[in-house]
Amino acid sequence: MKHIIEGKPAMDRAQGNTAPAARFIAVDADSAGQRLDNFLIRHLKGVPKTHVYRIIRSGEVRINKGRASADTRVAEGDSVRLPPVRISDKVAEKAAQPAPAREFPQLLEDEHVLAIDKPAGVAVHGGSGVSFGVIEQLRQARPQAKFLELVHRLDRETSGILLVAKKRSALTALQDQFRERETGKTYLALVQGSWPANKKVIDTPLHKYLLPDGERRVRVTTPEDPDGMRSVTLVKVRSQIAARPLLGLPAMSLLEVTIKTGRTHQIRVHLASQGHGIVGDDKYGDFDLNRRVQKQGLKRMFLHAWRLQFNHPASGERIELRAELPAELAAFVA
Repeated sequence: MKHIIEGKPAMDRAQGNTAPAARFIAVDADSAGQRLDNFLIRHLKGVPKTHVYRIIRSGEVRINKGRASADTRVAEGDSVRLPPVRISDKVAEKAAQPAPAREFPQLLEDEHVLAIDKPAGVAVHGGSGVSFGVIEQLRQARPQAKFLELVHRLDRETSGILLVAKKRSALTALQDQFRERETGKTYLALVQGSWPANKKVIDTPLHKYLLPDGERRVRVTTPEDPDGMRSVTLVKVRSQIAARPLLGLPAMSLLEVTIKTGRTHQIRVHLASQGHGIVGDDKYGDFDLNRRVQKQGLKRMFLHAWRLQFNHPASGERIELRAELPAELAAFVA
C-alpha cells in the first residue's frame, strides 16, 4: 500500500478521475530564512531526504511559481508548491508517531540559544530512514517552546557540541556566522598511522555524489572540477599512540582538526585522502581496522565536536564551548 501526501484532488480531464493535486504552503515568520530543503523536510514528514532532493532537482517544487535549489532560503509570504508524494503506509505510520521526548546534556542555555553535547548514534533530525532526531525529541520534551531550530548539523556518528536556536533572530545571526566562517569549529579525531607533524593544512576541493541506492558520498577532486567545492581543513597533532601488536592495532594519531569550510563529510574525506582514515569510520575508513578496534571495545567512529567558538547572537560576546571526550573514546586512548 502507498500513502500519498497531497492537497485537494484535481480532476483528470482525460480520464474523468480525481488525481492527487499539489498543495501550496505560505511561509510564515518562524520559517523565514530556512533553506528550502529543511523547510520541505519539516512539511513532508516521513519522506526520505533523497526523494526531497529529487523533487527539488526535477522542478516539481516551486517558490512563487519559480524553480529553486535546495539551498534557496524561503522568505515570509513566499508560496511554496509541494507536489503529491507517495510514501509507503509503514513510513506514513512511523511519521505519524511522535518522537519520544528527550533532553540532552547542556553546555549552555539562555533565552536565545541552547548548546548540547550530542551523543553518537543520534541523528540531528529525522529523514533518510530515521523517524526522528535530536530536534524532534527536544520539541517533544519542550512543548511550551515556541521556537527550536538547528543552527548547524553533525553527522549521526559524530558526538559533541550542537547549537539550537530558541529565537528566529538567533538562528539567522548564528547561521550567518557559520556561513561567513566567523565561528571556530575544532574536532578531535583518532586516525590510523602516524600523522606527519608538518602536514597542517589540507586545501582540496570536495565533490558530492550519490551511490546507486541513493546514499550520499563525497570524494576529493581537482580545482578544475566545476562541481568541486573548495574545502580547507587545519590539522594539529595532539598525541601519537604507539602500535599495540598484541592487540593487532597499528600506530594511531589523535588530532585536533579545525574546519574553515563546513562541507559534508569534510573531515572524514580529507583525512582519509591523506592515507589516515578516521578509526571506526564505516564509510571512508579502513574496514579491517574497524573490525579489530570493535573487538577492543570501540563500537563507533572516533570523531567528536570538541570546541566551538561563536559570537552570542544577542550580546555579541565571544563564547567558547568545550565538550570533553565521551567516556568510550577517552577509555580507548587512555
